[in-house]
Amino acid sequence: MSEFFSNIGKIPYEGKDSTNPLAFKYYNPDEVIGGKTMKEQLKFALSWWHTMGGDGTDMFGCGTTDKTWGESEPEARAKAKVDAAFEIMDKLSIDYFCFHDRDLSPEYGSLAETNEKFDAIVDYIAEKMAADPSKKLLWGTAKCFDHPRFMHGAGTSPSADVFAYSAAQIKKAIDATVKLGGKGYVFWGGREGYETLLNTNMGLELDNMARLMKMAVEYARSIGYTGDFYIEPKPKEPTKHQYDFDTATVLGFLRKYGLDKDFKMNIEANHATLAQHTFQHELRVARENGAFGSIDANQGDTLLGWDTDQFPTNVYEAALCMYEVLKAGGFTNGGLNFDSKARRGSFTPEDIFHSYIAGMDTFALGLRIADKLISDGRIDKFVEERYASWTTGIGKDIIDGKVGMAELEKYALEKGEVTESLSSGRQEMLEAVLNNIMFNL
Repeated sequence: MSEFFSNIGKIPYEGKDSTNPLAFKYYNPDEVIGGKTMKEQLKFALSWWHTMGGDGTDMFGCGTTDKTWGESEPEARAKAKVDAAFEIMDKLSIDYFCFHDRDLSPEYGSLAETNEKFDAIVDYIAEKMAADPSKKLLWGTAKCFDHPRFMHGAGTSPSADVFAYSAAQIKKAIDATVKLGGKGYVFWGGREGYETLLNTNMGLELDNMARLMKMAVEYARSIGYTGDFYIEPKPKEPTKHQYDFDTATVLGFLRKYGLDKDFKMNIEANHATLAQHTFQHELRVARENGAFGSIDANQGDTLLGWDTDQFPTNVYEAALCMYEVLKAGGFTNGGLNFDSKARRGSFTPEDIFHSYIAGMDTFALGLRIADKLISDGRIDKFVEERYASWTTGIGKDIIDGKVGMAELEKYALEKGEVTESLSSGRQEMLEAVLNNIMFNL
């Protein structure tokens, strides 16, 4: 087996004063932050689709990066991707990876042949994992969105035949996830949505999506899968309206169909941007509803209206993300998957490493800031004091269920004007506290 990146060694941690572009400045895997090592807190994962297959193609131009890995035949290329991926993970000290089934192995002439070739690659990955037990599968998923058969959706297709094909493909992806010891399986509704309601039976489509998810859960549990199922919210692109618009929408769907005990959220930063939410908002909604699971780590561009999937470099956003993760008790089965791609003009093999170093350092710095933000206590104390009226008197009576509308009317009539009970939200002061902590590490 040849080395794909012979000019790049193991990426070291050299500290914040280093100017070496191939060294970590903030990510020190064994350093303990918040009671766990950075490696345990962050659980970084390589994304197979962008890292091993993304060649810079966009809607305006062909690829700029060679991702053939020296092979012209699809079977040989799929195997070379595995070798290259494990080399990348080893040199970057990344323990996890994620995949769509067709990223590991492409489609062939029939579903039976495609499954056979896919199984062979899964077996090869299993061999690599056995040789290096530190490498683990974070989650798997099925790519039910790019082939023409999925033009109208997969689980929400108007064609029952497409639904059946989708179920077969998802079954095989679940088999692979279980075989490789994955603790997560993701539903990303690539085309589960609509372009116009003039041709759409929304009720049937949502019912069918729920049917497919229930089947998947029942099958996975029947073969011994004990991990999490995730839904990845996304508001638009490729369809005008995705049924998994945002975390709140997905929670409503899960509760309607009795799936909320089985599914958690895989939150992506760029999808939050497209939904006109902040990344922190989506994480907070998931956390407050007991549905926080995993994260697709990237960032978008607010000046562009599509999913740019940039490697994350926004430290402010990463800090608020990790604040939510720590407040949720940290990751369990989930982690930080870099659903990110190097820019089209960053086309050399070294750019893969520069990109991951930038993203990993950003989240390592975010973790440091979030931990200090919590241990500092000023923000938590302010929030606690701001809502203190709910711990005594009429506020406590409301929460304890001791009063109703009539009692509250009587209280309000006796109390009179209540504006004096309000206090300043101190937003600017709190933002200054965050800046103070960020720039005094």
